[in-house]
Amino acid sequence: MTSTLTVGQAAPQFSLEAGDGTRVTLASFRGRKVVLYFYPRDNTPG
Repeated sequence: MTSTLTVGQAAPQFSLEAGDGTRVTLASFRGRKVVLYFYPRDNTPG
């Protein structure tokens, strides 16, 4: 599923596996500033 976000728009809720195997959710950062970085594909030019 692909969606487009605009500057200032709230990110959708998500969870992912961290490098140490724990689950991280966006909700776990509630009340804190978070920077999300998106890129099209790992290990590709550009």
